Amino acid sequence: MKCDSESPQGTRQKNDNTYTKKMGSEEKAIVRSKECYLSAFASDGIPTSDHLRFRTVDLPVSVTSIPDGHIAVEILSISVDPYLRTRMLGREDGLYFSQFKLDEVVLSCGVGKVIASKDDRYATGDITMSLVFPVAEYAVVPSELIMRKIDPASGIPLQEYVSSIGVPGFAAWVVVELLGLDLKQGSNVFISAAAGGVGMYAGQLFKLKGCRVIGSTGSDEKVKLVKDEFGYDDAFNYKVETDLDAALSRYFPDGIDFYLDNVGGKTLEAVLNHVNTRAHIVLCGMVSQYNQVWTERDGVRNLLNMVGKEVKMEGFMMGTYFDRFEDFVKDMEHYLREGKIKSKHRINQGIEAFVDSLGSIFSSSNIGKLIIQVNP
Repeated sequence: MKCDSESPQGTRQKNDNTYTKKMGSEEKAIVRSKECYLSAFASDGIPTSDHLRFRTVDLPVSVTSIPDGHIAVEILSISVDPYLRTRMLGREDGLYFSQFKLDEVVLSCGVGKVIASKDDRYATGDITMSLVFPVAEYAVVPSELIMRKIDPASGIPLQEYVSSIGVPGFAAWVVVELLGLDLKQGSNVFISAAAGGVGMYAGQLFKLKGCRVIGSTGSDEKVKLVKDEFGYDDAFNYKVETDLDAALSRYFPDGIDFYLDNVGGKTLEAVLNHVNTRAHIVLCGMVSQYNQVWTERDGVRNLLNMVGKEVKMEGFMMGTYFDRFEDFVKDMEHYLREGKIKSKHRINQGIEAFVDSLGSIFSSSNIGKLIIQVNP
């Protein structure tokens, strides 16, 4: 592929990104696609333009150009999720995701429109979803990486397929439906990062199970959001409630039965002082710790509480549960049509917004699910 930003030679189409080029005896369609690639590992701190850069490539997208079992797609939207940061370390650590390779395009959950297909299951114009689309304007991908074909007539907005029906929604569903089997009507549930992508859906799913749900967030605006829009029974701003132990005593006078941990560190330590006997803690992520090397991360000093209270604490990876993905989609589509699940989206425009968007989700300024709209 040609990787420069000069005007290509060939015949321009109506779309300024597309042109045809003589290749052998044929005229073939080429698109100019901007893509985000990893130029240097970010061993600690928030990845910046020192680590993530953009380039423009010439991508052949004719049916005769793409391999069998592949489709060419115009990327419509890309999800920005905290776990992506852990694939840029240059070492396996914590989540043990395979690392992005230097000079290769970053991958994320996305929605794309088929513009050429070498797989009979997909036709031009089909809308598709994948958990591993390139962070790019266009791409040619193996069709086996497509999770599902989306029906635009379903009435469900496309952005839901990178939010409530994407990575954060699936993580929340796994926690509640597959790992939360010990939940009972009225169980006391605590969720950290309650206004984030996973937290907003987990809270609503727990409420559908009849639980009492309380969350922690990083601003008064988010406290109002999770209570008024997502139906949390209560919430608090951890920046105001600087004594987390005291705050949990007030909000959970009867103790915590289930804790969904999205932040780790001091919050996890505080929770262990308030768990009930046989409480269940699920570790979904530890966003407060991602940007530090392990020797600088907050320790948890009261793990002995787990012994005396017979607490179960477990982590999970979504890949283990991909065999249940269709069950998840069916549930979430039903809840969305019934108005039982609500989303809060922040949509940034253009592929160039990816780097700053990734950095923003590690600050308290981010609310809800962050999405990049790549192409309209």
